[in-house]
Amino acid sequence: MSERQDISDALREAVERTVQSTLDTTRGRAQVAVGELSGTVDELVRGAERGLRTGRRSVRAAVEERLPATQEDVKAIRAELRAIARRLEAIEGRLPEGNAPKRSKAKTQVKAPKRSTAKAKPKRKS
Repeated sequence: MSERQDISDALREAVERTVQSTLDTTRGRAQVAVGELSGTVDELVRGAERGLRTGRRSVRAAVEERLPATQEDVKAIRAELRAIARRLEAIEGRLPEGNAPKRSKAKTQVKAPKRSTAKAKPKRKS
């Protein structure tokens, strides 16, 4: 009976070694797969984040283009126009008398156009 016991023990040990080897191999493959999957997910997240940033910039640019001018924008434009007018007057002052364009001596002021409070009537289709 001891020979039978030895065969059974040897068989049991062989099966255990095979199972353990298979588990080790499977565990290693699973770890590699998890690592690759994690890397792929990280790449997808980075790509999605880049897309969101690009989308935000595009939306912000589109919205900013459609916004009306702010009071600060209008003030800045007026200041630029005044500076241009001063430079033009300086240039015209250096021109000989006969070549200077005839302009009134009164200073021109840049005024905002008057806005109507009445609502515009819808246009009729022809």
